[in-house]
Amino acid sequence: MLTDTKLRSLKPRASVYRMADCTGLAIEVRPTGSKQWRCRYRFAGKANMAALGEYPSMSLQQARAERDRLRALLKGG
Repeated sequence: MLTDTKLRSLKPRASVYRMADCTGLAIEVRPTGSKQWRCRYRFAGKANMAALGEYPSMSLQQARAERDRLRALLKGG
């Protein structure tokens, strides 16, 4: 599980990498140093990934809430 301290300490690498939080939420770190929230989900049997927002503009708590909102929306059909 991610924490704000862990998020701040993530450094860019030569290629894009992701660090998972829980239940499909992950932070994607780009070589430029930008960090974007991503959420994995399934719809109609296909795996997809949604971009939720940029860190730190969107906090960890906000990203988790947005992930929960997206999952509820998908569950409702």
